[in-house]
Amino acid sequence: MIGIQIIAFIFCFCGLAAAIAATASNEWKVTSRASSVITATWVFQGLWMNCAGNALGAFHCRPHLTIFKVEGYIQACRGLMISAVCLGFFGSVFGLIGMKCTKIGGSDQTKAKIACLAGLIFILSGLCSMTGCSLYANRITSEFFDPSYIAQKYELGAALFIGWAGASLCIIGGSIFCFSIAENSKSSRRGYAYNGATSVMSSRTKVHSSVPDKTPPKHFDKNAYV
Repeated sequence: MIGIQIIAFIFCFCGLAAAIAATASNEWKVTSRASSVITATWVFQGLWMNCAGNALGAFHCRPHLTIFKVEGYIQACRGLMISAVCLGFFGSVFGLIGMKCTKIGGSDQTKAKIACLAGLIFILSGLCSMTGCSLYANRITSEFFDPSYIAQKYELGAALFIGWAGASLCIIGGSIFCFSIAENSKSSRRGYAYNGATSVMSSRTKVHSSVPDKTPPKHFDKNAYV
């Protein structure tokens, strides 16, 4: 039970770290080399800034100065990824409190409920991260395969794959958390076996043994052995 919860927490913590790295990364989409004329220069964009680099190793980044000029899907992805990070943080706190190896959180039943809540929060965090990355990837692929789109085309960046991996880890870890609590409840119920017949027989035996024996003692005279 404790080992399963530790594995689940490691999965969730790694998923949270991946979600933070994907949110802060600037490589959500990169310039497509297939449609780029100058192959020695490439452009990669993220949720917070646009960057350009060349083969000599020079990079220049320009942040999005205002949110009102940013496209709607980018703002939606920002909100989803920030929600995923916040939910993952609270899930980590509840997960530490609800784990059986920690000494905080109260009784075992209370800790089990907290751990189950942490698992649900991690699953929700993974779904937010998965939705945000998928929404961004859908926009990139739709523009890439649209023949009428004549602007610069982009390909999927490394941040999307990191975000998908982190979302999968959060969902798997949260599911393991909930599954471990369900297994614990089943095992606790199986521990109480019905011993009704045994208890009745034992009580009857105790009652009979507690009743004093009123049979008169036998007295033998001197002619008993003759």
